[in-house]
Amino acid sequence: MSIKQTMSTNTPLWTRNHLLGLQSLSSQEINFILDTAASFKEVSTRSIKKVPALRGKVVVNAFWEDSTRTRTSFQLAAQRLSADVIDFSEKGSSVSKGETLIDTARNIEAMGVDVIVVRHRAAGAAEMLARTLKCSVVNAGDGAHEHPTQGLLDLYTIRERFGRIEGLKVAIVGDISNSRVARSNLWGLSKLGAEVYLIGPTTLCPRAFEKYGAKVVHDFDSVIGQVDVINMLRVQFERIQSSQFPSVREFSQMYGLTWDRFQRCKKDVFIMHPGPMNRGIEIQSEIADGPQSGILTQVTNGLAVRMAVLYLVTQAA
Repeated sequence: MSIKQTMSTNTPLWTRNHLLGLQSLSSQEINFILDTAASFKEVSTRSIKKVPALRGKVVVNAFWEDSTRTRTSFQLAAQRLSADVIDFSEKGSSVSKGETLIDTARNIEAMGVDVIVVRHRAAGAAEMLARTLKCSVVNAGDGAHEHPTQGLLDLYTIRERFGRIEGLKVAIVGDISNSRVARSNLWGLSKLGAEVYLIGPTTLCPRAFEKYGAKVVHDFDSVIGQVDVINMLRVQFERIQSSQFPSVREFSQMYGLTWDRFQRCKKDVFIMHPGPMNRGIEIQSEIADGPQSGILTQVTNGLAVRMAVLYLVTQAA
């Protein structure tokens, strides 16, 4: 089915002009984004990798935190939709002179911007801007709250690999407390019928997550042979307090995806990682680069998902 056919048939299912998180979306809305992304994926395989869907629109990447994958992915996604793209970073901006987040965003919007893609160290920053601005706001990660497009691309990659999400057992392993990726994955996977295991040390994976429907496990080896998907999280040394974290060696031994542990997984287990990776800590290189790894596929699928999100929020605006 072509992009045009998919949009004309299904667009009424999407009415939001912002994407702030997956917790607030229905399973129907999540599936609609994934279906839309599937329509856009083939654009990246063309000799001319561009469609005119957002011609005349302006997208600003406003990143108050460092990023490589997400920023580049959004930039390429907007360009492939034929939008004009502007990159904003805190360094060298008026923020360094004391300007507030809201004032900066209002000034950006006043230049005729249609979409602001926001990454910020403070949880709730994207939602605050969505309440303030008239243009569309897409959350590219806010503190330890959510990273919705990463969650969506992970869902897309799992669905592409297995043909479904419902009924799968998915383990998310590592620093759960500080991970916005873990939260977005938990909301999305649960809504689409997967069984979610959150795995990590007690200091980084509290039982409180069980009230959201996850199974909290502190012994990785106890479930290693049961799960269909293992999503290894980066150890966020910049966010972790020293009292929360065991030694690097101890963490790797207990919660890293070592070769010995990998041998006890299901034969068709699917390995994922949102990146960037700390090779040799949360995952060994031969596993990350092996045939059961979907890590680079996640990056490829991120383009299609972000194209879908940018398209949908502008059509609803």
